[in-house]
Amino acid sequence: MAHYDLEEQEQIDSLKAWWGMYGNLVTALVVAASLAVVGWQAWGWYQNAQAAKAAAVYGAFEQALQAGDAQRIKAATGELAEKYSSTHYAALAALQAAQHSVAAADLKTAKAQLTWVVDNAQDEVRDLARLRLAAVMLDEQSLDAAAALLAVAPAPAFQARQQELLGDVYVAQGKRTEAKAAYRAALEKTQEKPMPGRQLLQQKLDAVGEAA
Repeated sequence: MAHYDLEEQEQIDSLKAWWGMYGNLVTALVVAASLAVVGWQAWGWYQNAQAAKAAAVYGAFEQALQAGDAQRIKAATGELAEKYSSTHYAALAALQAAQHSVAAADLKTAKAQLTWVVDNAQDEVRDLARLRLAAVMLDEQSLDAAAALLAVAPAPAFQARQQELLGDVYVAQGKRTEAKAAYRAALEKTQEKPMPGRQLLQQKLDAVGEAA
């Protein structure tokens, strides 16, 4: 028993010596870890609070959209972009607002809204915004700008639409060979996942005819 007590005392003495050398470092690490946990929890609370506020603004945006109130739509979209840009509500509102702007023939506003989504959103939402922005550029005959946007490969679900738009750009540029290749690529991708516009896409390919 005495031997056990002596050994235990030696372990305690060793621990004391070790603590004397590294105790401050360990304490600092523990404090840092605790602060990190608290900070993470606080960040999570902040994110949840921001999402709740953004949801309220988005609700107002939807009401304005249903009413067709352009001023309220712009105001709500601007507030979401300015205050809650990190939430998915901001990108979704800007995407829908751009669609309303296009319908109202306000292409300048539509371009600004879609550009914001391209610059700030992620994944499929960003891909969709890029395709819609390319379509607006095509309507304005800004063909080089449209082609540059379409040079970025989107998610597989949007690749058929990307190739179709690229074919449209080539047709506008008088590049029949490239247009034919793009339309064919689009048709091939619709075979993997049929799309409603497949018949129109085939008509576009037929209209190009035998490329020189």
